[in-house]
Amino acid sequence: MKKGLIIIIGIVVVAGIIALTCTATVQTGYTGIVTTFGRVEDVTLEAGFHFKSPFQEIILMDNREQKSSFTTEAFSSDIQQVDITGSINYAINKSTAMNLFKEVGTDYFNKLVYPRMLEITKGVFSKYTAENLVANRQNLSESIRAGMHAELDAYGINVISISIENIDFTDAFTDAVEAKQVAAQKKLQAEIEQSQMTMETQQQAERKRINAEAEANVAKINADADAYALQVRSDAEAEANKKIAESLTEHLIRFNEIKAWDGKLPTYMAGQGTTTLPILNMAEQDNEPAESSTK
Repeated sequence: MKKGLIIIIGIVVVAGIIALTCTATVQTGYTGIVTTFGRVEDVTLEAGFHFKSPFQEIILMDNREQKSSFTTEAFSSDIQQVDITGSINYAINKSTAMNLFKEVGTDYFNKLVYPRMLEITKGVFSKYTAENLVANRQNLSESIRAGMHAELDAYGINVISISIENIDFTDAFTDAVEAKQVAAQKKLQAEIEQSQMTMETQQQAERKRINAEAEANVAKINADADAYALQVRSDAEAEANKKIAESLTEHLIRFNEIKAWDGKLPTYMAGQGTTTLPILNMAEQDNEPAESSTK
């Protein structure tokens, strides 16, 4: 009885050893790489339960999307130091997992992905000035991803995305940028104020011009009115004089002369040329002899 129990126990132990050494389980999202005494077999195992030789080992390669963070330093095209914080999302292809293991091993991120990422990131940042880096963060991420895809696609590593999460400059550069922004704001404010002053000056000049034109128009209208009134009066006087002249006759002129005469003869009479001759007063001559005879 005891001997039979020992046999059964022995069989169970052997079966357990066989189960541990001759079977393997590949979890979902992984690819199983089969090695025999360290040599990679030309076969891969999908997720599930598998039998294997006791002399074989199953290496699991993670095919799921993975994310790793990184920090590094770089220089801009104008030689400004930049501290970079970011992350990378990547995954390995199932069909090329065996070759990746053969060439690089399981530590492919530290041996292959991370060094390439730092190198490409520094190269991309060196193409931008420090001031343009922040504004082009999305372009930076896409350029780094495209560069890494070209480098890692042959290894079966798919770079899904690169995210530049933070770009930090030196204190000296930050202070210089702030000072420049303050100066730019002051300049913009001065330009706005100057523009307002110029606009107000132009408006005042325009108002003066309009007022001057209005005054000139009023003066012209008044002058035209005065000239028209003078012309009307002149025309009226001319018309009246014309009618008076047409109404005069020789007899009417002589009649008015006689009517206006005061009965006195002229003392002088104009002769030929410029000679003026006196006219004798006959009444005075007649009185002088009478006075002499009396004496």
